[in-house]
Amino acid sequence: MRSPNDPRHLRRRKIVQLLFEWQFRGQEIADKRIVDLVSNLTKIDGIITLNAPEFPIEKIANMDLAVLRLAVFELLIEKREPPKAIIDEAIELAKEFGGETSPEFINGVLGKIIK
Repeated sequence: MRSPNDPRHLRRRKIVQLLFEWQFRGQEIADKRIVDLVSNLTKIDGIITLNAPEFPIEKIANMDLAVLRLAVFELLIEKREPPKAIIDEAIELAKEFGGETSPEFINGVLGKIIK
């Protein structure tokens, strides 16, 4: 993992928090990266559903869903960083924000996606 103070980690952390908040409030978003992510939400959620069929979107914990959405966006739409780095970051965010089984769940879904 990168340093917890790495600007990229801090930026991802902020995006996950904003996505989590957006899931409840649905308010306007000023951040361009989040706007881009939300505009691709149907595609992103379809990919998550395809790779985690036993967990419907509405049954995935909201924080896990925010982490997964960001990771899928970075993996398949932005494609700016190596998949391993994106997955490692997603797992770290899951450890930080998710439940006890979140890191394993997110690793499993993202692993299926990159295969």
